Amino acid sequence: MKKQLYVLRDILGTNQKVAAEIKAACEERGILVLNLMSSPGAGKTTLLEKLAERLAGRHRMAVIEGDIETERDAERIRAKGVPAWQITTGGACHLEARMIARVLPEVSPDIDFLFIENVGNLVCPAGYDLGERLRIVLLSSPEGDDKPKKYPKAFLTAQVLVITKSDLFPHLPFDVERAKSEALELNPGLQVFVISALTGEGLDDLTAFLVASREALRAGHA
Repeated sequence: MKKQLYVLRDILGTNQKVAAEIKAACEERGILVLNLMSSPGAGKTTLLEKLAERLAGRHRMAVIEGDIETERDAERIRAKGVPAWQITTGGACHLEARMIARVLPEVSPDIDFLFIENVGNLVCPAGYDLGERLRIVLLSSPEGDDKPKKYPKAFLTAQVLVITKSDLFPHLPFDVERAKSEALELNPGLQVFVISALTGEGLDDLTAFLVASREALRAGHA
């Protein structure tokens, strides 16, 4: 049992070291790194497509995609004119900082935002820092409003909660206020946004928040 604990400690310690190096390198260049986590199908890739539309012509973004197999999500992002790199884990349920570090040299140092779309999972990704400044957890209305307390670490370690697919609220037994309340009870510092990629609800507010976060990062490193 002790050997397992020591191995896990070494793995997490090494990951934290690499993550800190990624964070320092990106923030020195004024790049805001964001780690998106959610269950499969919560709308991470669709959100990135919508953000690409809103940031186009004003800010430059790039995306690192994490999936067990296929390049489908990266292809969707590239179709929006945004550079994207696909990491296929071959079965691993999360990304690790060393995976990001391998791709990072290919990412232009002149971008404003680097979005990392983690493998769809609310458990494993929460334990691994990827060098992000902002961790964003998505919760979609079809999943149910009880997820924050069932998967607390994802919500405890995030700075932003995005509740997606608000256009489905009238058709589902999803209590948005309960979801917000449980998440904020766990993590009172969460910034909460309710959005719909279909109707556009909340997307302008979320985009403005991300732009302001990037400006704050640049001001702190000026």
